[in-house]
Amino acid sequence: MAGVSVMLHLKSPTSPLMVVSRSVKEREIPKPKTDFHDKIRNSRVLILGGTGRVGVLLQLLFRSFLLNFGLFVGGRNRERGAAMVKNLGEKSEFAEVDIDNVEALENALQDVDLVVHTAGPFQQTEKCPVLEAAIRTKTAYIDVCDDSSYAVRAKSFCNDAIAANIPAITTAGIYPGVSNVMAAELVRAVRDEGRGEPERLRFSYFTAGTGGAGPTILSTSFLLLGEEVVAYSKGERVKLKPYSGMLNVDFGKGIRKRDVFLLNLPEVRSTHEVLGVPTVSARFGTAPFFWNWGMAIMTNLLPAEFLRDRKKVQQLVELFDPVVRAVDGISGERVSMRVDLECSDGRNTVGLFTHRRLSESVGVSTAAFVLAVLEGSTQPGVWYPEEPEGIVVEARDVLLERASQGTISFVMNKLTMRLKTNLIIAAADCSAS
Repeated sequence: MAGVSVMLHLKSPTSPLMVVSRSVKEREIPKPKTDFHDKIRNSRVLILGGTGRVGVLLQLLFRSFLLNFGLFVGGRNRERGAAMVKNLGEKSEFAEVDIDNVEALENALQDVDLVVHTAGPFQQTEKCPVLEAAIRTKTAYIDVCDDSSYAVRAKSFCNDAIAANIPAITTAGIYPGVSNVMAAELVRAVRDEGRGEPERLRFSYFTAGTGGAGPTILSTSFLLLGEEVVAYSKGERVKLKPYSGMLNVDFGKGIRKRDVFLLNLPEVRSTHEVLGVPTVSARFGTAPFFWNWGMAIMTNLLPAEFLRDRKKVQQLVELFDPVVRAVDGISGERVSMRVDLECSDGRNTVGLFTHRRLSESVGVSTAAFVLAVLEGSTQPGVWYPEEPEGIVVEARDVLLERASQGTISFVMNKLTMRLKTNLIIAAADCSAS
């Protein structure tokens, strides 16, 4: 395979901009060039949802650069789990775990240092059984949650986690996750440089098809269409219609301009509260373009109650998934995110991140958070990625560098022109855009 050029821009203590170039092969599993302490190398990690696409890739990543990592594959399918363990080799075990079975879950956590919860979708989940079990067994915890209600529920256990002396991070994938850390670094840079106060934060995400992440992301997308969008406008909380408020956003190299639409994503509330930015919103778009039409039609025609029903949504997924798989082969599977921060000095600062495949980017990003927690960069408690207690400020550059492995392009703190709001957007949407 031909290599692709990767450009990474990170802040350094001695220079406003550090540029690192590297070459990677299209299907090569990325390996962070980092020496790990023996304690990290010998850690024991349980991955729940370990036989799913993201869980499988996460384990392959760990095995590729942490040869002594004790990996436990957690799932309900023993046959698939046994096959996975066989491929991973020594120091790998399968744990048959149903996350709704409290006793089995706690037994599985007894002998591990950290549990990674990838068993989504998280939408319409009323409890946090894995986090609660982690607190009771004093096990460090990470999830790749992408649901606002679940994230808030997880945060409510912060004091319990502090009392148990365990570190935990919720929403620790690529978006939300890496996108939150990017936003935190943009805000920190603006304030450190005395460029006024951040006024508007906009998250824009694009995925070609399902990004190779499988049916779970399809379920998540459909379930989000049943939720009112929560955004913030000049400090006021506003509710908007899902998949409305279209913007045409330039994602740069490999993606270029794409239409994105409002969705109810947890990083909107968390960054508003943690970073103190008064206006925050998040948008998502996909390709080919007709999938966006389909999402908008579903939002307008199907009752919200239908789209909030996990069983009915699963039936939709089973119906559409073969078609989406076929189209994925044509549209590709790239994923990109853009974080825009507008400041009171009139300038716009941007972070851009583009990867070949969503599943790979989620795996690499989650691995970066796992390493940060094991290295002691997270304090006891339950934290969002942008909180300094979640990822200490001094460790953010390392996390971003690790998460950027295999990217087509990654740029931070780039000054650019402000995005122009589409004139046909309704006034309510404009206020939160």
